Amino acid sequence: MRAGLFWLNDRQWARIEPHLPRGLTGPDRDDDRRTVSGIIHMLQSGARWRDCPREYGPYTTIYNRFNRWAKRGRWCAIFEALAKP
Repeated sequence: MRAGLFWLNDRQWARIEPHLPRGLTGPDRDDDRRTVSGIIHMLQSGARWRDCPREYGPYTTIYNRFNRWAKRGRWCAIFEALAKP
């Protein structure tokens, strides 16, 4: 792994995994942990979505997941779970 990238640790992942959507129709999603880590990295860095490091997957996937979940209000529960002590 490249230095300076954000990756959810096991404790953080265990907190947010129950808040992720399950049983949706359509194609299987990419690795959720990698994608969510990429979204958090991009939000922390303030960079353009297009500049997302390739280790997180295609920038279009990172942006589209963030955008779709934002429209559905999913990020509130995820960020609240991450913020718990």
